Amino acid sequence: MGIDAIAESTAASMSEGQMGELLKAEGVGTLGLPTDDLPYLLPISFGFDGDATLYFVFLLFGSESRKETLVTEAGRAQFLVYRAESMYDWQSVSLTGRITAVEEGEWDELRSAMENAWHPNVFSSAHPMRGVRGYSFEIDEWTGLQQRDVGGK
Repeated sequence: MGIDAIAESTAASMSEGQMGELLKAEGVGTLGLPTDDLPYLLPISFGFDGDATLYFVFLLFGSESRKETLVTEAGRAQFLVYRAESMYDWQSVSLTGRITAVEEGEWDELRSAMENAWHPNVFSSAHPMRGVRGYSFEIDEWTGLQQRDVGGK
């Protein structure tokens, strides 16, 4: 794709409904947590409640977890979800929001939202696991772009 083709791109903003559909359909994204230097980027499974909240779970290994510490310190973060079928057919949603821990007795909404989340078993043999921690990501802002020119025209 040359510069001229990029300039003529038919990329367009996504509606809230389209952004919600992408969040419901995809079960994995990238969480960006602030640090003193560069953002800490973390691929992570997530669920979407269909309204304004993402949910995710951290499996906690060892005595200390950098992601757990950063989430606790940050309070706010960014999240990116995208689907790219081809260079002419893609969607991307960028979210900014507040992260809070979900207490163990309040996991009903988290479990329900996480039905579409990817659940890789790569960590099933990692030891020692000290627990599982659930989080909610309350969406403050979201923007989405897409290009749906399947034929590349």
